[in-house]
Amino acid sequence: MSGAWRIVAAREISVKLRDRNFLISTLITIIAIVASLGISGFVANKTERIGVAITGVDAGQVVLTANALAESAHKKVEFTAQPVAGPAEVDQLVRDGDAEVGLVPADGGWRLIGKTGENDNAATYLGAAVRQITVQRNATAAGTSLEQLSAGAAVDYIVLDQGSVDPGLAKVVAFVIAFLFYMASLLFGVSIAQSVIEEKQNRIVEILASAIPVRQLLIGKVIGNAVMAVGQLAVFVGAGLIGLAATGRSAQLSQIGSAAVWFIALFIVGFLALASLWAVAGALATRTEDLQSTSTPLSIFIMAVLFAGIFLSGTGLVVASYTPIVSTVAMPSRLAEGTAAWWEPVAALLVTAAFTYGVVVLAEKIYRRSLMQTQARLTIRQALAVED
Repeated sequence: MSGAWRIVAAREISVKLRDRNFLISTLITIIAIVASLGISGFVANKTERIGVAITGVDAGQVVLTANALAESAHKKVEFTAQPVAGPAEVDQLVRDGDAEVGLVPADGGWRLIGKTGENDNAATYLGAAVRQITVQRNATAAGTSLEQLSAGAAVDYIVLDQGSVDPGLAKVVAFVIAFLFYMASLLFGVSIAQSVIEEKQNRIVEILASAIPVRQLLIGKVIGNAVMAVGQLAVFVGAGLIGLAATGRSAQLSQIGSAAVWFIALFIVGFLALASLWAVAGALATRTEDLQSTSTPLSIFIMAVLFAGIFLSGTGLVVASYTPIVSTVAMPSRLAEGTAAWWEPVAALLVTAAFTYGVVVLAEKIYRRSLMQTQARLTIRQALAVED
């Protein structure tokens, strides 16, 4: 009966593949991933158009110069001048929302006017335009030129790692990885626990235990659900990578793809431990109502991993990237940021594998000793006290 676990695993997989809710939720998630990437790509490539209510002789020239500066900086922003008679009309347009900002002459320069807050692009490029025009005028009055005044002031920005991931995108990748871990761990973990409880409640487990060694039953459940969890994650990650390529971010695919591959590798190893513990949570219970009590520590831990992947940074993230299970989300996050050396995910995988082995051995003992106990809900201590 050494291969009996394959039968159990095949049954777990077939049940999932026939589950309409599972299939629909998977499809919806894929659509959500592709749609979110499409929207983010659209927003990133969309030009921000800023209406500027202006008055004064040189205001139009300021707007034209600001557009030229934004274009030279490859910034997707466009300023549109809306000339009016005087400052009062400028204020009114801004108050009514017909213009995003106003530009009026003031003592010693110009004044930008906003309705509820400052527009960063307006402050940056309209301000730079005013300074450039003013310096040009002062240079002419002094008998020199703007080029002579700015000679030797050019600064070139050279990026050493051209394929590095944008910090904003790296944060998004970290969030997505943490969320996928949370969703898969909870969805498939609860499924394992509920399956065990149903078999105990219906006394099916007694028939199964007489035909299949309990250890083989546990292995089959863990492997079957692990296959489905990893398969679903691979589909989600693939959809995300295709979406990135489609939105013009193919230059960053190698680094993000490496993080995604290591995420799946770490998840496979870590989920074996989590799945075993979810099976234990089901074995300790005698009815569905007990599952909330027996699975609460696991649910809290998985939630903590989610928060760690989203909020940790710096030294905390480095430590988390070597902490078993937590490393599933922490190490890929560091890989996406480009702050982890090539050997670090290997070390994290080995640490997680050693931890998983110990957890599975302990979980198997608890599962085997508590599975046939149907009188009342057990604690881990009580289960360990039961004789084989």
